[in-house]
Amino acid sequence: MAASDTETAQQQIDEIEALSSIYGEDWCVVDEDEKIYCIKINDCLDQPKWTLCLQVILPPGYPTAEPPIYQLNAPWLRGQDYVELANSLEEIYVQNLGESILYLWVEKIREVLIEKAQSSDPEPDIKKTSEEVDEDDGVDFLLDYQPIQEDPIKMLNYITSESQEVDEELPSIHHGNPITDRRSTFQAHLAPVVTPRQVKRVLEKLYENKKIASATHNIYAYRIYCEDKQTFLQDCEDDGETAAGGRLLHLMQILNVHNVLVVVSRWYGGILLGPDRFKHINNCARNVLVE
Repeated sequence: MAASDTETAQQQIDEIEALSSIYGEDWCVVDEDEKIYCIKINDCLDQPKWTLCLQVILPPGYPTAEPPIYQLNAPWLRGQDYVELANSLEEIYVQNLGESILYLWVEKIREVLIEKAQSSDPEPDIKKTSEEVDEDDGVDFLLDYQPIQEDPIKMLNYITSESQEVDEELPSIHHGNPITDRRSTFQAHLAPVVTPRQVKRVLEKLYENKKIASATHNIYAYRIYCEDKQTFLQDCEDDGETAAGGRLLHLMQILNVHNVLVVVSRWYGGILLGPDRFKHINNCARNVLVE
């Protein structure tokens, strides 16, 4: 039995090495110890229209005895599309029992995206929604605050384009310790900022990190104190995790912090956490602020 365990572990290692070299930049290790990986897949066009993130967790029995646990992340992937794609992946698993199947899965997904790109399907609606919906999604936390719904960086371009000052230096970014619960991982990132332009630069820098860019949600909030007007310039972004940005900003108001940007990345692991997710987002943020 031990030998087959060793063989199984070796098969996993070989498959991960192969996939990492095949997919290069698009392959990302989310958590080495928990064996959580993410592969970004697109429709192969020069300017891809359809993109999807396949997140997989390899259990100890994969590939000989257990299937990978997976999550398909794409803002446009809903309802029937999701069911059909999931069924195709299950089918591939059943047809190749005991074998390494991640490459087959990725290429099957790519095939579906290419078909979409070639068909007359309208371009995807990129507005993200949360995987989870609560009965009382914390409206009381939002105060009278309406977060931005646009692409966060585009919106900041709009805010900062009016003040084309000299290019400000990139503030130092501090990364907090990750928290993992039921296969969802949360990690906070913090940077001192004094202008919206610095906020934009920090966000762009974070998104250059492919692990952070592959997160299901990157929730953020910032508060900047404007000395001359004696007011706060503040904003937040849910990035599809409804009400999370407002709660994060509320936490920063309670702690009376300013001239700081906090971003909390969440990698969703396929199990709904309900209201606990807000607790983890706030705990991550609080820890990084205290540090």
